[in-house]
Amino acid sequence: MSKKNTQKTVNIKNKRATFDYEILETFVCGIVLTGTEIKSIRLSKASLVDTYCIVERGEVWVKNMYIAEYFYGSYNNHTERRERKLLLSKKEIKSIQEAIKNNGTTIIPTRLFINERGLAKLVIAIAKGKKQYDKRASLKEKDLRKEMDMVKKKSW
Repeated sequence: MSKKNTQKTVNIKNKRATFDYEILETFVCGIVLTGTEIKSIRLSKASLVDTYCIVERGEVWVKNMYIAEYFYGSYNNHTERRERKLLLSKKEIKSIQEAIKNNGTTIIPTRLFINERGLAKLVIAIAKGKKQYDKRASLKEKDLRKEMDMVKKKSW
């Protein structure tokens, strides 16, 4: 498999994010990785389940992100769940800090991918938690969309 093929296939999503949260604004940022972490990401051995971001001392950190240990790594292998620094501009960090001052808003990662230059990027979103009835409404919309697609396919 060539390097170009693996770059396009890495697209790890946080599927619960759009169900549990209403996305208000998104940012694409880089991640500070160590050692074998990028190799595990290129093999799609990462997960964004139960992951969240915090702002500390003017820096944004992602917490609880799972990146599996690299199989061929030696004693230099990384720990699976550790804090990782996100690379954003000062302007973006200020806008994130102002947005999360509101009650009920949080920062969640929604997607992890490898860009065309081979760098790992994380899409983070400022989000507001949905209520139970909002979740039910989104499920109804999803079911209606599925039903409409089925009707379209049958009419062809």
